[in-house]
Amino acid sequence: MSSTNRTVVVTGIGATTPLGGDAASTWEGLVAGKSGVKPLTQDWAAAQAVRIAAPVAVEPTEILPRPQARRLDRSAQFALIAAQEAWKDAGFTGKAGEGAPVDPDRLGTVVASGIGGVTTLLEQYDVLKEKGVRRVSPHTVPMLMPNSPSANVGLFVGARAGVHTPVSACASGAEAIGYAIEMIRTGRADVVVAGGTEAAIHPLPIAAFGNMMAMSKNNENPQGASRPYDIDRDGFVLGEGAGVLVLESAEHAAQRGARVYAEAVGQGISADSHDIVQPEPEGRGIAHALQNLLERTDLDPAEVVHVNAHATSTPAGDIAELKALRKVFGDHADHIAVSATKSMIGHLLGGAGGVESVATVLALYHRVAPPTINIDNIDPEAEANADVVRGEARKLPAEGRIAALNDSFGFGGHNVVLAFRTV
Repeated sequence: MSSTNRTVVVTGIGATTPLGGDAASTWEGLVAGKSGVKPLTQDWAAAQAVRIAAPVAVEPTEILPRPQARRLDRSAQFALIAAQEAWKDAGFTGKAGEGAPVDPDRLGTVVASGIGGVTTLLEQYDVLKEKGVRRVSPHTVPMLMPNSPSANVGLFVGARAGVHTPVSACASGAEAIGYAIEMIRTGRADVVVAGGTEAAIHPLPIAAFGNMMAMSKNNENPQGASRPYDIDRDGFVLGEGAGVLVLESAEHAAQRGARVYAEAVGQGISADSHDIVQPEPEGRGIAHALQNLLERTDLDPAEVVHVNAHATSTPAGDIAELKALRKVFGDHADHIAVSATKSMIGHLLGGAGGVESVATVLALYHRVAPPTINIDNIDPEAEANADVVRGEARKLPAEGRIAALNDSFGFGGHNVVLAFRTV
């Protein structure tokens, strides 16, 4: 069963995001250029310098049974909802070995979170301080642990090949998908449910990011606050949600007659080794990840026609990424449609790579690149280095095999680039 060169494909997608409670509504919102950013209405928001965020469009308690939801941190709730959709979308019903035609010993999950159960941790600490030891929930530890989303998805599908949780800040979701691709390619599994999730809209993370000057304080114009590549961008907007893919060996998918969205070509990984929070300004680490991807896969640079950029709307990060694309792809960068979907859904931290991989796969499947909204005055450096999709969605080439990249970077200098291709 083992191999080092198995083709990996995407057979299922699922998401819950600021634009919709499933992948279809999320994609519709992205293509239409809608924003999911809103004013924060919680009582604690009044004291914050940042009073905007991008919460999920559909509360998880509207989907999950309440007894189940009460035993899951919000991040795990999102992951489970997205995984349930992706599992069904892939044509599976029930657990592996029962309703689903996959060997549970050949099934894995890799679901990442950058922060984990931060809301559970902080809320239960408040309970401890205010109500005492006996009122702390006995479910606290399994709720707050970062591997809880992956473990609960593993329980849902019946995975026994491995349940994993990469934690690499805002690159976590992409790293999870890359890890899953390698699990299949190297023969450890035939099917892996993979993605990222995050639920950090809480006063402490918002205060901390705000004091770092990392977040936009454009409270008067929430829907215009996330503006990658605009000359006046002033930081990211915090989002929440999850995105999950069902990845499968091409052979296994063909044997069961599965619908295939795209090929998951592979990953490129590097580290900046520059600063704990600041990106390397010339994009050298990102360029290394791109080169690593090209060296480790059969991807032809000329196939790449679209990039779902990390582009958080920070002054330094947005440009470093585009410089890296120009360095690696040269003049071909002029023919790559760059979309910054965080302009619409905000930055989902560890969930970003999951949701944006869903968007990248759908961009290939429908051959459409979503727009980047809120660019009133494009940064000249952005305009010089990339073809940014602005204003409205753009059609991708209608014929031939094409590929797209999803970039994800995180505090600590983590760089992950995923490549997908039409089949």
